[in-house]
Formats: sequence, C-alpha cells, structure tokens
Amino acid sequence: MALYPKRLTRFSDLTTRAIRLGIEEDVGLGDVTSLATIPESAVGEAFFLIKNQTPILLAGIPVVELIAAEFGLHFESSVQDGKELSAGETFGRFSGPLRQILSAERLALNLLQRASGIATFTRQFVDSVAGTHAQICDTRKTDPCWRELAKYAVSVGGGINHRHALYDMFLIKNNHIDGVSGDIRLAIRRCKEFRPELPVECEVRDLDELTLALQELPDGILLDNFSLVELKTAVNRCRDEAPQVKLEYSGGASLDRIRAIAECGVDYISVGALTHSYPNADISLRISSSPR
Repeated sequence: MALYPKRLTRFSDLTTRAIRLGIEEDVGLGDVTSLATIPESAVGEAFFLIKNQTPILLAGIPVVELIAAEFGLHFESSVQDGKELSAGETFGRFSGPLRQILSAERLALNLLQRASGIATFTRQFVDSVAGTHAQICDTRKTDPCWRELAKYAVSVGGGINHRHALYDMFLIKNNHIDGVSGDIRLAIRRCKEFRPELPVECEVRDLDELTLALQELPDGILLDNFSLVELKTAVNRCRDEAPQVKLEYSGGASLDRIRAIAECGVDYISVGALTHSYPNADISLRISSSPR
C-alpha cells in the first residue's frame, strides 16, 4: 500500500471554481480603469517576463490556460512547466481583446508567481538531499482553495505530495492521541478497522511512543521534532523491527538542516515551508504589440 498519493499532475473542478471566484473577487462589476481607457474594439498581445535576478523554475502554465479560457483569450507558451528561466526571459503570451488581457493580468500573475516560487523553493530542498534515500514532501499548509496548485507546484519542483486532504489517508497526530487518553495503539487499531483500505500513518513524539506504535505496525510513522541522535536511533530500531514501515521526519526541516536529517535514513521529510514560506517569483506581463 502506497503511503502517499502520486504526484499531482492535473487539476479538478475545484481549481476551475477557485479561478472563477478569483475573477469575481478581482473584476467584480467591471475593470473600470480598462473600461474607461481602452476602446472596446482594441485587440493586442502581451507576454510574460521573468524579473528575478536568480533563475526560477516555472510552474502554473495549466492554470494560466484555464484563466485565458475564462476571459476568452488565446494563450500560448514557448516553454513548459519545469523549465528554469532567468531574468529577462519570456515564456508565453496572451492575445485577444486588450481589455480582457488587462483584467486577467493580476490573477494570472498572482498564481504564476506563487506556483513558480513554490516549485523553485522545492527544487532547492530536493537538490539538498540528492544521493540520499529521502524524498521531500509537502503538507496541508496551503492557502484555502488553492491546494491543487500548491501541490502541483511541489511536484514540478521534484517533491512528492503527502495526503491531499483529510479524506485520503489516516494521519494520527498528537491531538488524536490525546483524544483517546494517550493510547496510540488504540488509535491505530480504530483507524485500521474504520477504513481498512486506507493507509495509516501515526505521529510519535519520542522513542517510548515509537515503541507503542510499532506494536500495531501502521503503514507509516511520523517522527515529530526528533533530534538527530534520536532520529538515527528511531530509524535503526524501525529498520530492525519493522522494515516495511515507512518513516517520515517532520518539524522545522530547514534548508540548512535538511541534509543531516536525510542522512539519518528516513524515507520522507515533510516541509510545511514549501507552501507557506516560499519566496514569490517576480513575473510581469507586458503589452507586446500596438493595440488595433
């Protein structure tokens, strides 16, 4: 049984609905500046420009295509997601009614900048653990309604996706354990009985809790905020007693610590910062032809 879902590569209707809400939020009753200044008959083109001084990993092209469709625009891109781009490079363009291009601009840029920022940041973590057994994965610490985009961007950056939401796997955390009077074994058994087809992962906070969790053999164990010494001890114990159990580290896995954590031998390292503390990419949209 796979502990985590596959990498997210396509978007559901949730993202389309989020885009429509984004348009409603931003455009509302009308883009008054464009309506006042741009003739209704004007058509043109606009291209996307990378402004960062350091290379970024592009992500978000499928979402821009969805935005273009909502505004009745044509969008084409000379490159695909996963391409590394530097300052001054361009990668795609809108064409169609100029008013619509200008109304679509901010939503498209907001999402491109966020997705590309996440992908670029993820790639830094992935590169930092290259050659080890560990894989970098995301969390549910995403902006409401934009989780698909965030997890897609993590995939573009070379990371893998942890559970998508509360319904697709069990993750027993400290509050669940406290809710059953601290009985980790009981919590694991109840999950296995409730939905046997779903994978079960259990968080442990120390080596004593690890011992209890191993007695029930969950599919995965999350080692929460273990020191490097404790982490190595936990990994060695699990490999000896239950090598089939997947091991995840979680808790402040920053870039300067990620390599040392990976070298302890865990299967996964979850990094909430991928989707909540990434630096935005700097991208702009520029009119490229005289309006007609």
